[in-house]
Order: sequence, then C-alpha cells, then structure tokens
Amino acid sequence: MRTIAFVTQKGGSGKSTLASSIAVAAHGAGERVFILDMDPQQSLVKWAKARNHTDIPVEAVQPGKIASVMNSLAKSGVTLCVIDTAGTESSATAAAMKAADLCIIPARPNAFDLWASEITRRALREMRKEYVFLLNQCPPAQQCARIEEGVDALEKMGGLISPLIGARVDYQEAARNGLGVTEWNPGGLAAEEMKKLWSSIKRRLGKASSASTGARKAA
Repeated sequence: MRTIAFVTQKGGSGKSTLASSIAVAAHGAGERVFILDMDPQQSLVKWAKARNHTDIPVEAVQPGKIASVMNSLAKSGVTLCVIDTAGTESSATAAAMKAADLCIIPARPNAFDLWASEITRRALREMRKEYVFLLNQCPPAQQCARIEEGVDALEKMGGLISPLIGARVDYQEAARNGLGVTEWNPGGLAAEEMKKLWSSIKRRLGKASSASTGARKAA
C-alpha cells in the first residue's frame, strides 16, 4: 500500500478538495483507495456522506491510531491511502507526515501560502520525508505573472509537481456533490488536470519507494 498526505500549515489551500478528487481519479485508474480524514472539521467524512457510495471509504482517525489503521488497510488489500489534514501545525499533521510515503504541499500563488509552504517544507526535511509542492487555485492565464512568481518561489524551495491546478468551478461543485471532478465533468479541464496529477503522483510514489528501498539496503 502506498500513502500520500496533503499537508500545509495554512488553511484554505484546497487540501480536502484535492484529496477527494485525486482519490476518485486514482480509483478510476484502478487503485483500491481509502481516505483517512485527520482534519477536525472532517470535511471528507461529510463528502463521503454526500457521495452516498462505498467505493471510496472515508474514516476519521486520531493520531495515536493511524499506524494500526494503516496496517489493517494494507492487509485488506487497499493499494492507495489518501490522508487529509488540518491547515495548522498539530499532532495529527505530524502523524500524517510520518505515515506518508509522499507528502503533497498545496499552495495558492500568494505570499501567505508560499510562506506557510516554507514552514511545512522545513518540518518535512527535519523528518527526512519525501515531499512535493503543488500550485493550486491558479488564476486565469491573463494573470500569468502571478503564477510565474509562485512557480519560481516553489521551485527554489524544492520539487514542484505538475500540472498546475486552475481555479475552476468544477472542483467546488464536485466536492459539494460528493464527487471528484473526473466524475462531475469527465471532459472538462479540471478532470484532465486531476488525471495528469495522479499520473505525476504515481511516478513520484515509485521514486519514493525506490529511494526508501535503497536506504534500507544501505543501512
């Protein structure tokens, strides 16, 4: 089982929306997906209720139980665990970071999100965890200078995963209806972004797994 966690010490970066849509995109690509909701607001628990379907289970979990829960999921045949976290520094966020094979740090292209991303990056580096940045809620093309500034800032901090995610209504509508964008509007630009994003994440997970195996052999 591979595990990804959406983490950042800044609220409003779109973690829950991204987590739900990437879970659906991965499920559509053949993964057996389970979501762990570690955000006290339990946005994804509410999303699952709106979804009213059991294809992608969601469970709220406390930090002290995450290891045992993940062990059970792996034994049950889950191939991808997606963890959502709160936009604050907490024991739950730290537990999610430690549990994940790959941490994804979403950031909007503004100064406050970029500053918060640096704080999250430092925490992950101290843990020696694999991480990538994801630029989210990007404005329309006519504001490309703002996007370029965000790309430049995140590339200087570390890896930036592609594609950049646009500010599209489909994301909010899909989440509100318990869906992913690949279900809400399969032919839309948001759906295309999520399919490409899952492909990028899957490649990164492969690299993270190879690095982890190499480190264990070296030890």
